[in-house]
Amino acid sequence: MTSLDGRRFRPPDDATGGDVGMSTEFAFCQDGDVIWASYDGGRVRKGFLVGTSDGAYAEFRYTQLLTDGTTASGWSRDRIETLADGKVRLHEAWRWESKIGAGTSVLDEVSGAAGGGDPGQLGEDSGGHGVQTG
Repeated sequence: MTSLDGRRFRPPDDATGGDVGMSTEFAFCQDGDVIWASYDGGRVRKGFLVGTSDGAYAEFRYTQLLTDGTTASGWSRDRIETLADGKVRLHEAWRWESKIGAGTSVLDEVSGAAGGGDPGQLGEDSGGHGVQTG
């Protein structure tokens, strides 16, 4: 089972129809099958998500405060892909619940699982050098 605990993610591009952009960073935690994260950056002043993961998929609801003072919420189901370098990519299918719209996007891991994750997965230190964790 791939854990999201301690992993940080960013989208490689701006999501069409979404508020999350390349400067938005997600910080995930996981305890068993329960996942949660906080995120901010770009148009998102502060966001939170909570849900569950079976290691292959994550499903959660999110809510966020935007820089213009408005709020938005929605649902996402993500396929979890472990890449050859040990990093994780999330393939998202999402839909707004607070407004009209839906789409797909990708989140790429930007740092290793130094605070958790799968033992033995490769991570990165603050200088971007590969390190063995666990």
